[in-house]
Amino acid sequence: MAPNFGVGQFWSKQSHKGTSVVVKMENPNYSMLELESPADGFQVNKGGRGKNAKQLTWVLLLKAHKAAGCLAWLANGVWALFASVRRRFTAPSDESGKSPQKSKLYRVIRFFLIASILLLGFELLAYWKGWHFSRPNLYISPSLSINGLLESIYSGWLYTRANYLAPPLQYLANVCIILFLIQSADRALLCVGCFWIKLKKIKPVPKCELGDAADLEQGDNAAYPMVLVQMPMCNEREVYQQSIAAVCNLDWPKDHMLVQVLDDSDDGEVQFLIAAEVQKWQQKGVHIVYRHRVVRTGYKAGNLKSAMNCDYVKDYEFVAIFDADFRPDPDFLKRTVPHFKDNDELALVQGRWSFVNKDENLLTRLQYINLSFHFEVEQQVNSVFVNFFGFNGTAGVWRIKALEESGGWLERTTVEDMDIAVRAHLNGWKFIFLDDVKCLCELPESYEAYRKQQHRWHSGPMQLFRLCLPDIIRSKIAFWKKANLIFLFFLLRKLILPFYSFTLFCIILPMTMFLPEAELPAWVVCYVPAIMSLLNILPAPRSFPFIIPYLLFENTMSVTKFNAMISGLFQLGSAYEWVVTKKSGRASETDLLALVERESHVQLEHPKHHRGVSESGLDALSKLDEQKHQQPPKKKLNRIYKKELALAFLLLTASARSLMSAQGIHFYFLLFQGISFLVVGLDLIGEQTS
Repeated sequence: MAPNFGVGQFWSKQSHKGTSVVVKMENPNYSMLELESPADGFQVNKGGRGKNAKQLTWVLLLKAHKAAGCLAWLANGVWALFASVRRRFTAPSDESGKSPQKSKLYRVIRFFLIASILLLGFELLAYWKGWHFSRPNLYISPSLSINGLLESIYSGWLYTRANYLAPPLQYLANVCIILFLIQSADRALLCVGCFWIKLKKIKPVPKCELGDAADLEQGDNAAYPMVLVQMPMCNEREVYQQSIAAVCNLDWPKDHMLVQVLDDSDDGEVQFLIAAEVQKWQQKGVHIVYRHRVVRTGYKAGNLKSAMNCDYVKDYEFVAIFDADFRPDPDFLKRTVPHFKDNDELALVQGRWSFVNKDENLLTRLQYINLSFHFEVEQQVNSVFVNFFGFNGTAGVWRIKALEESGGWLERTTVEDMDIAVRAHLNGWKFIFLDDVKCLCELPESYEAYRKQQHRWHSGPMQLFRLCLPDIIRSKIAFWKKANLIFLFFLLRKLILPFYSFTLFCIILPMTMFLPEAELPAWVVCYVPAIMSLLNILPAPRSFPFIIPYLLFENTMSVTKFNAMISGLFQLGSAYEWVVTKKSGRASETDLLALVERESHVQLEHPKHHRGVSESGLDALSKLDEQKHQQPPKKKLNRIYKKELALAFLLLTASARSLMSAQGIHFYFLLFQGISFLVVGLDLIGEQTS
């Protein structure tokens, strides 16, 4: 009887589309055959030799070839993965080849890892002996044999675990759960506020507009205030040219705007390149100056403070700040400065960031989710309901009078932007956030750059909290504003969040697998974090497929944020570490075309102003370019991160213990979270270099 594979009826129901499939067999004993349906290929020819068996063999060979290709692809991927891991361990830890000093947090994590491995081995021995894994309710009679000694030790461990170790662990877990719920409620309340803003279409509107484009072309600039534009940068070889061009193309009267390029570069070649770019725009008629500090004290705050001490600053009313990788749209000033008119209490107008490389890799996608929530929810809600939020350090316009009355730029922390914002708020100034005014910039593409950036962003607020807490208490602002600053802005969102995130999910949860008397409910481990991640991802709906990687990655970053928070709070060695975030100099195709179009338009209208740099400058640039090609490029290496790797093995060990106790949801969470720590610890997320 002919075999029936159950596809003939399905084929007959479908309409025939396309042409017949012609299969030519290389065996000369068989001719060409047309297959009209699957049934034709699977029926045995009653009248002669079974040709269709050969056809079936041919189909199976094709499928085997496809399967072999898939296996080869998987093998190549696994081999590349192992090669990347091997390079991590064989490469030096840093450029100097010296291993960094082990932190105290790493020693604590390593202690918990060693304890978990020992406890897992002890539990495996107990399992092999037939003892239970649940709460102790048995009595083991003492004996002088080795087995009796092991039984006595295990019985003592059960007693110690139940009466001395589990209660304090459960108490700490309960405290973290309460903090977790409070922070989740705050996050949900922010989302409700954002929904209310969208529902009521609340949007800051300037009380009066500036002059129109016709007035600008006719030279009627009386309605345009004097604006100072500052561009702090340090060794920004990759992005300086695009950023300077974008700022110089701002749609604002040239005689009412001055651009300060504040270069803190210690690389002589980069200094010359930036100075040459400034000279080029000066010859085009743009009011732009180049400033370089010999003594680089205070990092960015010191740079801005030095620039504000210039004599000509007193002629300007507002100052716009753009970091080196920010490229504002031409109408940025026209959409922000009008909000200051007839609003004497307004100190700051903050624009939103947009990202040219948000889809570059998984790391940039996850950063985009975080920053979308920060701007669209946190900044917007605080702006509408509190008139205060943390200045983002760039893409904002300040009233110079507010800066001066608040004490100016101070060098006491690594978050000078938050520092000046808090002091201005204590002096009664108000802020506005414009969600629809966007400024293009870059996200860190490597985990090393992102990790250092997050360390500075989370250690600086704790430094600032220690310094400004007495000023907050003594200030004359309303009591509810003081409470908002202390309990919500600093404690809940800057201290409690990294504390419970690391303690609860990276230490307490794996330890409860070895101390089952202390428990974490499933809703704490899974359901509430999933809901919070869903709320975080709402401002970036296209990123919804990355909700699970986002949840795991946020817990993975908790070790860096917790370490930074402790460093800033207790003034440890790395609290004042400032590392410039590396940029790649990416620009979208649309922005490049728009820039070329603007420059060509300027050339057609004002050919007399379009002159290049001097001949000597061109010669020097050509020489620098030749030297650049002659010098071997600096190698960028992916690294390994010991704290993340130690936590990965701790969580994976706990997941093995959870599997033995048949704790389903805890096992899956620990397993995938351990894998997430392993991927980050081996620097397999973000930019990869070979």
